[in-house]
Amino acid sequence: MIAAGLVSERFPGVSRMVIKMTYYQKVSNPVLMVRTVNVLPTGYVYFKMECMVKGCVNGGFDLTSIITGMVKKRKKSGVGSMACSGKSDPVPPGHASISYEINIEYKKP
Repeated sequence: MIAAGLVSERFPGVSRMVIKMTYYQKVSNPVLMVRTVNVLPTGYVYFKMECMVKGCVNGGFDLTSIITGMVKKRKKSGVGSMACSGKSDPVPPGHASISYEINIEYKKP
């Protein structure tokens, strides 16, 4: 996380980000967790969330490129979804996914 740098260094125009995520798994009760992450300028530019499904190897959800693209275009909000690409013998393909909403506040010029 330290190597990723601080938000204030990588995105000096950003004053705050709010990332809302809903984790889904492929079971009868699909919502595993709802999470809101507040990112301030003093936080690290590390937007990878691990997969929460036991047995998943090399999985997770990396929002770094999405957030970087939003900041470059000065977009204030974005929504989407992403599937975990992790693999393991007991874990079936498509075992987990997230939906996300990202809101970014910028410093006034």
